[in-house]
Amino acid sequence: MYPRLDINIEKLKTNIKVLSDICKTHNIDMAMVTKSYCAIPEVVEEITKENVDYIADSRVSNLKALNHIGIPKILLRIPMLSEVEEVIKYVDISFNSELTTIYKLNEEAQKQNVIHKIVVMVDLGDLREGYFDEEELYSAVEEILKLKNIKLYGLATNLTCYGAIIPSKENLGRLAYLAGEIENRHNTRLELVSGGNSSSIDLMMKNNMPNGITNLRLGEAIVLGRETAYGVDLEGTYQDAFKLVCEIVEIKEKPSLPIGEIGVDAFGNKPVYEDRGILTRAIVAIGKQDIDITSIHPVDKEIEILGASSDHMILNLRGCSNKYSIGDKIEFTLEYGGLVTACTSQYVYKNVVYYKDIEKQLAY
Repeated sequence: MYPRLDINIEKLKTNIKVLSDICKTHNIDMAMVTKSYCAIPEVVEEITKENVDYIADSRVSNLKALNHIGIPKILLRIPMLSEVEEVIKYVDISFNSELTTIYKLNEEAQKQNVIHKIVVMVDLGDLREGYFDEEELYSAVEEILKLKNIKLYGLATNLTCYGAIIPSKENLGRLAYLAGEIENRHNTRLELVSGGNSSSIDLMMKNNMPNGITNLRLGEAIVLGRETAYGVDLEGTYQDAFKLVCEIVEIKEKPSLPIGEIGVDAFGNKPVYEDRGILTRAIVAIGKQDIDITSIHPVDKEIEILGASSDHMILNLRGCSNKYSIGDKIEFTLEYGGLVTACTSQYVYKNVVYYKDIEKQLAY
């Protein structure tokens, strides 16, 4: 079935082992973030058999599907009030930044007769979620510690995802300082002080991670084998654990410049074209409804992506050494955006490759 996303389990296992070893060397535990591939249970089951301290995802439904895996599960996205019941039932640790929500979690935890762990988010300047004002954070912590069915498990921050702020010894040092202040004021211990995501790997590998940071949440580093502060590939990891395969449905010689008055395309954009003469234009059966075409790259470097509509992607094959025919398959590597959209699309078939010659087709 095509379009198809090949997911290579052995390459993912290798990436996890490399990242886990790096983290352990620096006394950091690792939360494996599964949201980019929608936490496909068959994949998670295979790659979490060792070296993973936590499973982390942004959607309760994904964590619910992993309920049978005996590794602590973290909900990364701030819980909605409408999902509190399921958060308590299926999530071990949730990230929070609003007392209103934390009170509701406490009420529901009382109903279910459990203690729910929370990590309080701190905004260090990326301006996404979390307490920005220090005194407001301390006041919130005082309220949280009064709750009988909530355990304050730690502090965390997020960097680079929204404001693109790079982790540093200074900003993560502030997180470690705040954690220490809370521990000293309340004679308590915070189990988890999470210094961000794959963008913090460079800081850690340069031995600049502040004392007191105990955890990183790694997603892109695992799935694509790179740190995300500077986009550097990590030695010993694979960048092609995920590979997109598409089928050619048309090949024709056509002009490079559309004929007639140019309006807006199906997505409301007015395109600009360059007259490059006659091109060998191939169409593959995938489009913008399925994939972020700006985040994928043909394995055959002589192929050029010209653009796409909802259902078709147009390639330029002029000058290719390989001679392609109808029905041939074109392979693409993926950036993070391409991976997320391919995994989310129900029209892209997921093909889990367990070993070199053994594949299992999963129609997600």
